[in-house]
Amino acid sequence: MTKIFLADAEATRSLGFSLGESLPPGSIILLEGDLGAGKTTLVQGIGQGLGITEQIVSPTFTLINEYLEGRIPLYHLDLYRLQPEEIETLNPESYWEGIEVPLGIVAIEWAERLPYKPLSYLKLSLTYQAGSGRQADLIRC
Repeated sequence: MTKIFLADAEATRSLGFSLGESLPPGSIILLEGDLGAGKTTLVQGIGQGLGITEQIVSPTFTLINEYLEGRIPLYHLDLYRLQPEEIETLNPESYWEGIEVPLGIVAIEWAERLPYKPLSYLKLSLTYQAGSGRQADLIRC
């Protein structure tokens, strides 16, 4: 596990930028963390690293946002409001397997709600501590 201390939202966005610049198509990032921990901020950085100019917003109500204009596509899923059986109907594996869409980077917020996981992924847990910023714990699975 790699621990990264992030002083502020810009540091969180910068970590995302580095991921967006370096991750290959087919990469899956499972994001965990409380409300306000920085999951969407990190995905905004990923989008910037991919060269996406469209504003990246949380897909809490739309569930999935697709950004196709960058170096590779970015698929941003948010499972916050869903039950496991509802998640299954989204067929999230179609994004990480490239079944109906081109392979890209798949970033899933509230990934702990997934009823099943992909074969390999980057798990990124964000925690926020008032006064000291955020901490990102990265595990490659």
